[in-house]
Amino acid sequence: MSTFDMHGSEAPVESTVWKEEISLIDSIPQPIAILGLGLVVVLIWHFATASGVVSNIILPSPLETWREIVFVGTNLVTGGYMLAALWVTMQEVLIGFVLATLIGIGLGVIVGETRFGERAVMPYLIAIDTMPKIAFAPLFVAWLGFDISSKVALATFVSVFPILVGTAAGLNSADRNALNLFRTMGATRWQTLVQMKMPAGLPHVFTGLKIASLSVMAGAITGEFLGGGKGFGELIRVAASQLHTPRVFALILYLSLLGLAMFGTVSLIQRKLVFWHKDSRDAGE
Repeated sequence: MSTFDMHGSEAPVESTVWKEEISLIDSIPQPIAILGLGLVVVLIWHFATASGVVSNIILPSPLETWREIVFVGTNLVTGGYMLAALWVTMQEVLIGFVLATLIGIGLGVIVGETRFGERAVMPYLIAIDTMPKIAFAPLFVAWLGFDISSKVALATFVSVFPILVGTAAGLNSADRNALNLFRTMGATRWQTLVQMKMPAGLPHVFTGLKIASLSVMAGAITGEFLGGGKGFGELIRVAASQLHTPRVFALILYLSLLGLAMFGTVSLIQRKLVFWHKDSRDAGE
């Protein structure tokens, strides 16, 4: 942008358009930032264990942990006993997540669509959610036994509430003008729910599903800690009782990868089904 001075020559004028200045650290590409931060953490970890500041019993060295990561990965790839344990945990997680999805969406529709659900059912659900859910593990074991059922029940119980809240919030976020249009056209309550409210509320529903995809893992592993079993939680418990902390760290790492896979799968499904939705960050780009 320019203007002319008193001699008729062109003089530069500073632009009045505000531009956000990106700091040096924010300009680093994401892969490099992730790898760099991870390297810093590993270096701090190494110096903490090598200098004796932290005992190796409490925190194993990165090299010891890496050896166990390789050992566990080899056992999984070759079909060893750890693969069978991982499959048990995966069953608990997947079945618990499916049940939590069905129950959470069902209760969310009741709460978000009916005044009875909002006034009578929701207070009980909030009261249950405020209770320490881990305390229910012995009850589930007493009711369902030491097999996979008690772990599935706890995983479901832990994961229901985020889906319920997301569904109810999604139904209440429906556009009022669209709702009035459906009523004017004589649509039934069921048609309005299925064709307008649920599609509009999918972003909220998937927010609850993503939270549940992370919490369901904690529920299943907690159930294995307190109620026995043959999954990864039992392997972690045995390794911890033997003070084999490198094995514990390695097993936890592979469980975190399973949790990331769950979260990534839900996010992928969301992008496929809710491709039309853009959050505030996307809108600003």
